[in-house]
Amino acid sequence: MNLSTTIAGVTFPTCFMNAAGACCVTQEELEALGESHAGAIVTKSMTPQPREGNPGPRYHSFPGGSINSMGLPNLGYPAYAKLIPELRRFGKPIVASIAGLNPQDFLEAAKAIELAKPDLVEVNLSCPNLPGEPQIAYDIEASRRILLELQECLTIPMGVKLPPYFDPVHHEAMAGMLEGVNVSFLSLINSVGNGLVIDPESETVVIKPKGGFGGIGGTIIKPVALANVRAFWKLFQGRMPIIGVGGVVTGTDAFEHLLCGASAVQVGTTLVEEGLTAFERLEKELSEVLTKKGYASVDDCRGRLKEL
Repeated sequence: MNLSTTIAGVTFPTCFMNAAGACCVTQEELEALGESHAGAIVTKSMTPQPREGNPGPRYHSFPGGSINSMGLPNLGYPAYAKLIPELRRFGKPIVASIAGLNPQDFLEAAKAIELAKPDLVEVNLSCPNLPGEPQIAYDIEASRRILLELQECLTIPMGVKLPPYFDPVHHEAMAGMLEGVNVSFLSLINSVGNGLVIDPESETVVIKPKGGFGGIGGTIIKPVALANVRAFWKLFQGRMPIIGVGGVVTGTDAFEHLLCGASAVQVGTTLVEEGLTAFERLEKELSEVLTKKGYASVDDCRGRLKEL
């Protein structure tokens, strides 16, 4: 079974990779991804300065998903710029995720990462877990300004990680803006922001930052993720490569993302809960689904979702 995929001219040996933020902060974690069955090494979303992130507890799993408010803990882009060339020895694509608290942060990170030469740059405009900071991607014009500036200093193919949108008007507005900038792929979606999980026994919230509010991930958000993948696949008429993110627990979940139009999938909550062996299991399960359905490759089923 051919599980390879190509995004922006970059070939991935398998369509499964980690989501930025899941087991990818430290050098040890990135090297472990390189040694695993992951089809790529995706870095943590990086900022100009190292960040400890929000105080703990800041991650909690529950039946059906997880809630987190990590606050972008990362080593800072100078450290990742140094690490990226060293990660080449694993022979798989490297995706550098960049973030920022203001537009200048994105530009500084992009200039440093350009010199490190990852295969792709994922621009995270959708972190919902920074106290007092808005999700940039809910402001179309602010997103446009940042992406236009980034395309001036990046020769590496650039993609955008977007938050969930819940109205077709917002899908259309963002897609229309993206038509005017040099974006090579989309990662859909980041966690569903500002959820709240409560422990009824202790009568408390389960994470400390933001009074217990955090980003929701895992199985519970899969319908929202699939809807966003499908909406953008249709708006771009299949021309824009999409990485599906959200609710990938089984090979069947990955298959659903592919049917909606995704070229690859990223794994977050499942990776945190199960560890790196999840990649090998997911490959096996997806291969079994594709074989049963009569598909010979990931490409064969992409976007083939039937409508009634």
